[in-house]
Amino acid sequence: MTSLAFVFPGQGSQQKGMLSDVAARFPVVAETFAEASAALGFDLWSLCQNDEEALNRTENTQPALLTAGIALWRIWQAENGVQPSFLAGHSLGEYTALVAAGVLSLADAVRLVALRGRLMQDAVPAGTGAMAAILGLSDDDVLAACREAAVEGVVDAVNFNSPAQVVIAGEKAAVEAAMRLATAKGAKRALILPVSVPSHCSLMKPAAEKLAAALQDVTFNMPAIPVVQNVSARIEADADSMRQALVAQLYSPVQWVRSVEWLAAQGVTRTLECGPGKVLCGLNKRIHKGMECESLENESSLLAALARSA
Repeated sequence: MTSLAFVFPGQGSQQKGMLSDVAARFPVVAETFAEASAALGFDLWSLCQNDEEALNRTENTQPALLTAGIALWRIWQAENGVQPSFLAGHSLGEYTALVAAGVLSLADAVRLVALRGRLMQDAVPAGTGAMAAILGLSDDDVLAACREAAVEGVVDAVNFNSPAQVVIAGEKAAVEAAMRLATAKGAKRALILPVSVPSHCSLMKPAAEKLAAALQDVTFNMPAIPVVQNVSARIEADADSMRQALVAQLYSPVQWVRSVEWLAAQGVTRTLECGPGKVLCGLNKRIHKGMECESLENESSLLAALARSA
């Protein structure tokens, strides 16, 4: 028996027109986006299909991706796709996984992540923060580069995405200094990422405090399917632990390598990326050789995966 995990992508996977072909075949897409739109107070589907600039604003990107992931998840359920043993999500995708598991309602989750996006953007003035991908360097060397660059300001290793791919974030001057140091230590490439918010670094602590207050007002149910959370790379035991994990996630590294390794250790041999894009498929294959990875990003890939599960 192939053990299956569903994984949900984070920011960067959004694209104008996403899920349009799926929506033409499955009415649940429109129904799911209508539910999210009612919670948010604006037409989220229209924004996703027609307004790339608005879609790429953090407070819109987050609910858009979450809703897309849940629309695909609901199709999978309605079409009797094989049930996963575990769920996980990268950064924002962790919220999508918690909705899929029944921990959060879709309405609560889209409001939470829209707020999360606004709080993240407000925490660091535009133009003062940065994120960069460091490729081809060990985790230890990236961490050392960040420590040495700290004389220029805040810079942290924030996404351990795959072996030899680590994302750093913080104040722009410190990130640029860490990039130079990483290159000097032998990194193959150091690339500034086109984002407006330095996610998961210590600059996000003020945002995390405000998010914590909002999370206290939201009902958390016990998951129907276990969710591996980003900060600990494990399953949290109760509602309070799940809340705290979401708060800590805002200013702590996303431990994606450890999360996928944990899934593999539980016997997971196949992951389905439930959302636009194929980012996590690429990472998962590099983390664990031999793990099957497929995306449900469009009609053809979704139908193919459903056929395999029949």
